Amino acid sequence: MSGDRYKIADQNALYFVTFTVVNWIDVFTRKAYKIEVVNSLNFCIQQKGLKVYAWCLMSKHLHLIISADEGFKLSDIIRDFKKFTAKRILNMIETEPESRREWMLQQFKFVGTILQRIKNYKFWKDDNHAIELTSKMIEGRLNYIHQNPVEALIVDNAEDYVYSSARDYCGRTGLVEISFLS
Repeated sequence: MSGDRYKIADQNALYFVTFTVVNWIDVFTRKAYKIEVVNSLNFCIQQKGLKVYAWCLMSKHLHLIISADEGFKLSDIIRDFKKFTAKRILNMIETEPESRREWMLQQFKFVGTILQRIKNYKFWKDDNHAIELTSKMIEGRLNYIHQNPVEALIVDNAEDYVYSSARDYCGRTGLVEISFLS
């Protein structure tokens, strides 16, 4: 099956994944939503056995190179992360000042009505586009992740983008506790 190509087969292998907001909605334009993702990544690192080697949060998606510590399942960590961040960010959209509140909630609700297992809103797409990385693929994916904000003309230099591990790889302190790729 073609869908099996992007499934997490080896729960402790190194993967490139992308978490995308449904309908490619620009949610991560507000600092509070971005910080929620950062805090949740750090929680999963500290409490759930997640290892983050690279990351970049863009306005509509999150790229990661990740693995799970021995004894943890990467699929479970991803499920919990996406469920928790969706719930928290949707609550923030509902309760805090947000100029696009009605439109965004309408979009999330519409996508949620398509899936019977969703009670109210659907925030993240189900597919993570997980690609198991070989040693030959790592450098290319790492560069791809870090160059995202440069390609999007957000910054001139990858290390200047706050919501990315490019800062860490340039000797600066980033927001997420990463494990360096050797």
